[in-house]
Amino acid sequence: MKVDRTYRDNIRLVVFDWAGTTVDFGCQAPILAFIEGFKAKGIEVSARTARGPMGMEKRAHIKAVMEVSDVAEAWRQRYGRAVTEEDIDEMFNDFVPHLLSILDSHSQMIPGVIEAVTSLRESGVLIGSTTGYFREAADIVAAAGARAGYVPDYSVCASDVEEGRPYPWMIYRVMEALKICPPEAVVSVGDTEVDMKAGLNGGVWSIGVAATGNEMGLDREAFDQLDSGERESLLTKVRERLYAAGAHLVIDTMEELPAAVKKINVLLASGDKP
Repeated sequence: MKVDRTYRDNIRLVVFDWAGTTVDFGCQAPILAFIEGFKAKGIEVSARTARGPMGMEKRAHIKAVMEVSDVAEAWRQRYGRAVTEEDIDEMFNDFVPHLLSILDSHSQMIPGVIEAVTSLRESGVLIGSTTGYFREAADIVAAAGARAGYVPDYSVCASDVEEGRPYPWMIYRVMEALKICPPEAVVSVGDTEVDMKAGLNGGVWSIGVAATGNEMGLDREAFDQLDSGERESLLTKVRERLYAAGAHLVIDTMEELPAAVKKINVLLASGDKP
């Protein structure tokens, strides 16, 4: 007899990214550190190029930027050779203290996060967190979150697992620790294309955040200064990128998250899967 294994219950776990999703409006800290790190090597990279792999483990992020054709060519012209793994290691080692020096000042909570998390918890949902940051950096943002009243039930960073995003191992580590399965009972919330890909690879629901994250790339002041037409134009482009990367739903801000989770609950009740 064939057993119906379709999961039809509600979402039981929401796993949040940190920078650009819950803290650091516009995902500013890592970009500042990346751009300064490349500049120290005599290589100019645009913010858009530096933001491309955002969400990955940070050494892997540096390597991915180095593989962009214009950046690789600039390196060859300056150093007369291709970049090596030793070069990547050196750049990452230089990146670490620079990021740590600015991280606390770029870890303010994004508006709406505390309220969204409170609403989810009131409906019985557990809260997890993942990040492309290494442990020392993750601890800084976690401490900032705790001071603001945001304390996930379990947190994982890229250095806790064998490979960071787009692999889903961080999501699975949270699921294991909180004893939540199947993947259909889990939502991953992030602001980058690689966040969406990690959710897809893990078989969970992926929700993208458009206004506050890396794909938009504006701090809160700059975002608030946009006129309504320009804001909507930029948001439309970000939503399209997140959907193209695999998002099941895209919200502009965290205020919309509880309603998005309820929408997924309706899909689950009808037998839909991620």
